[in-house]
Amino acid sequence: QVRLAESGGGSVQAGRSLRLSCVASGHWMSSYCMAWYRQTPGKEREGVAGIEGNGKITYADFAKDRFVISKGAEHSWYLQMNSLRPEDTGKYFCAADWCWPDQVLNMERPNWGQGTPVTVSP
Repeated sequence: QVRLAESGGGSVQAGRSLRLSCVASGHWMSSYCMAWYRQTPGKEREGVAGIEGNGKITYADFAKDRFVISKGAEHSWYLQMNSLRPEDTGKYFCAADWCWPDQVLNMERPNWGQGTPVTVSP
């Protein structure tokens, strides 16, 4: 079992930045895909950005040019969120599991973190 723990959420004004962190522990597989998902008010959880086991990075359209996903050391990854907008408000989850090619933002049953809240005010 893999345990994931997010940190770095908070409340900011529009246009500012936040950096989310995720650390994995437990039975980690080097081939795992790593990703960030979010759930915004009134919407289903959606993929934000992900890194496949081969290193390929995918962003959701709304995240391109504003968000950057990166790997850290020892089973950790980050989401740098710039130029935040009120519509980015929600709960952000890190996720990890094996995934099909080009499906890192559509993992079916990944390991989930508890989520970290992000609030962006106008």
